[in-house]
Order: sequence, then structure tokens, then C-alpha cells
Amino acid sequence: MLNTLSGRFLFLTIIFVMVAEVLIFVPSVARFREDYLLSRLERAQIASLALLADDMIDASLEEELLRNAGVFNVVLRRDEMRQLILTSPMPQPIDATFDMRDAGAPELIGDAMMRLFETDQKVIRVIGSPVREAGLLIEVTMETSGLRAAMIEYGLNVLWLSLVISAVTAALLFFAVRGILVKPIKGVVRYMQAYAKAPEDARGIIHPSAGIVEIREAEEALEMLQIELTASLKQKERLAQLGGAVAKVSHDLRNILTSAQLFTDRIEMSEDPAVKRMAPKLVNSITRAVNLCESTLAFGKAEEPPPRLCQVDLGQLVSDVIESERLAIGEFDLSFAEDIPAGMVMRADPEQLYRVLSNLVRNARQAIVATGVPGEIAVAAVEETDSWIVTVRDTGPGLPPKAREHLFTPFQGGVRKGGSGLGLAISAELIGGHGGTLDLLSSDEGGTAFKIRLPKGDVAES
Repeated sequence: MLNTLSGRFLFLTIIFVMVAEVLIFVPSVARFREDYLLSRLERAQIASLALLADDMIDASLEEELLRNAGVFNVVLRRDEMRQLILTSPMPQPIDATFDMRDAGAPELIGDAMMRLFETDQKVIRVIGSPVREAGLLIEVTMETSGLRAAMIEYGLNVLWLSLVISAVTAALLFFAVRGILVKPIKGVVRYMQAYAKAPEDARGIIHPSAGIVEIREAEEALEMLQIELTASLKQKERLAQLGGAVAKVSHDLRNILTSAQLFTDRIEMSEDPAVKRMAPKLVNSITRAVNLCESTLAFGKAEEPPPRLCQVDLGQLVSDVIESERLAIGEFDLSFAEDIPAGMVMRADPEQLYRVLSNLVRNARQAIVATGVPGEIAVAAVEETDSWIVTVRDTGPGLPPKAREHLFTPFQGGVRKGGSGLGLAISAELIGGHGGTLDLLSSDEGGTAFKIRLPKGDVAES
């Protein structure tokens, strides 16, 4: 029971109501004691009226009057000169005197608690003001046993009433909590359990229906999470299927390119000057295509090969990239600029770096050609103390907001119609494998700029 929300509310309600009743009990018992003593003063005042009617009363009548008033002695001062006295023998000396005329709440509470927990029978003097201004002062002496017994009886009545109130309140709150909170929460839990069994099934997504604002917000947050997770799972499933298909295509394509590579080896033996000039580029392109197929097969197995770092002539690598792109533009007015320091050598995987630069330059070329406006693509590099920096800038139209938002997300960062959005995602992953970063420097109507940063040295050296 204590492990349930409604059960804890039940027990906490009982405890809180009992605490509240204790806070009420203390002043109420003090008030009861005050009323009890004032009632004894009133009875004593009524008993003294018999003496006012006849100054001489017999002992038996006096004893009966005092017994009915519940006191031993009565002193009524009506003016400065005259006192009316009813008296009888007292069993023991007076233990304490209580003046009810000017007693404050703290004093009344303290006297009541002391009397409640004091078991010895004592005789006390009580002083008060006569009712209806029938004198200046009235004073009585009485035993405390009757007072304590009446206080205990009153306290027990308050305790039983508190228990009944606690039980009724707790029961009402228990059923209210079950109906208002526990039932909607259990509904959310059932949706979560059903969704966990088949997260790909959109029918398991919760439909917010709670009337309570907090629970409704929780349901809406859960609905959004489930929608995003279901979409992500479907996308991962499609990616897995695509990966399998690409792996099969890459496997067959690798075999075809291997055969083509054998033919290009023979072409290299030709004596034709044009063939001799173009054959090495053709061989390099086919070799890169074979390596790309090998990498795709490894990627399909979620095993992207680590970079094989070596000294790379960046100027030659950039020239190869730009030369390949020049063949693709045909007669379009697009110029290329290279600002690479002469003899600049950097430590990287040449094939992977070629793929990254080729992706960036190709994206820039396609963006500019799509506008139909002449443009320029510039590749520059600088060497810093701890890293190499390569920038690729273009004068294209810039990236749209959606592309910038999902720039390095596969299948979401594509700009060109029909593009997959894989190029930048793969490029960022390849540069990350070098321990570097690929960042978008700027993208607006004036063009787009990317920055590649490759660190010098190994991790152990940094």
C-alpha cells in the first residue's frame, strides 16, 4: 500500500490531519479548563446568594451549597467593606492560586498542560470576576481531581473525533487521487508499455486526452518523443536496407572497376601523347572508385576504416580535385582558384582527404551551375602552429535554412533536388577520424565557405 501513490496520500493525509488536530487540541483543552473553572466560580456565586438573603444559614445548608458548587470555600467581595464567606474544612493546604481575570493564552495553555499531566490530587485557589458585575472579586478553593478527569474525558472525545475526521478525509482523498491522478498516470504507463513492445507501430503512440494540465503536458511530451523515436527507427531501418543494397552494388561495381583497371593498365602502354597524358588520370580515377567501393562495403558493416596517415602533397591533391571538376563543367563560365603554399605537406589519409575536398568542391560547383550565373570556387590552405587549415569558398547562392540546420545529418542536409545529403555527413565523419573538424564558416547570398581543420601530431603528443 505504501508503494502506491494513492496509498501514500492516504497515510500522509491521516498524519497531517492528526498533526492539525494536535495543534487544535492544545488550545481547546486550555479553553475547556478555563470554562470549567469559570463555571465553578459562577456556581459559587449562585451559592453565595443564599447568604445574601439570610445572613444566618445552618451548617447543613452551607455544606449542601458548597457541595453543589464543587468547592470548599467561597469569598465574594461586593464592596471594599463587606465580604460574604461560605466555608468548609479543606483536606490539604492550598497548592497553587490561579487568577482568571487577566490570564493570557500562553499562561492558560501552560497551566492546562501541567494539570493534564499531573496525577497528584491537589487543592487550588481560583480568583475571578463575578458575573453581571455582582461584586469586585470572587474566590474559591477546590480539588483538581474532578478538573483533570473532565479534561481527560474531553481530550479523548477530541481524539476520537480527530480519528473519524482523519479516516473520512483520507478515504475521500484516496478515491479522489485514484480518479484524478492515478488513473490517468496508469493510462500513460499502459501506453508506454504497449509502445515498448512495438515501437515501430504508430498505433502505439499515445493520444493526449487528460484534463489535468500537468498530465496533459506529460502526455504531449511523450507523444512527441514517441513520434520522433518511431520516425528515427523507421529511418534507421531504411538506412539498414539501403546499406545492404549499397553494399551489394558496391561489391559488383568493385569487380567491374577491377576489370576496367586491367584495361587501363594496357592503355598506359599506348604511344599516343594524348592517351599518355590522360591515362594516369583515368587510372587514378578508377583506383579511387575501387577504394570508394571498398570503403562503402566497410561502411555497410558499420566498420568505417581508420585513416592511413602519411605525408600528402596538398597542392597536388587539390589540383587533382579541381581537374576532375573542370571536366564536369563543360562550357559553363566557372573559374577555380588555388591558394596553396608551394610544397605544403600535411599528414592525412590521401584518399579520404580527396573524398572530402571532392565533395565540397562538387557541391559548390553544382550550386553555382544551378543558378546559371558565372562564379568562382577557391581552395586555400594555411599552416598554423598546431594544425593545418583548408578552406573551400564559392560564390554560389548560399545554403537554405533547412540545409544549415541539418547540415551534417544523413539524408536531411541535401540541397540539390535528388541529392541524398550524404556527402557532408561522410566528409565530417572522415575529418573526425583524423581528429579534426569540418565547420561551416558562412553561407549567405554572397556564397558559402567551409573550413577543414586537421591537427598536427597524435593524441598522445597533444
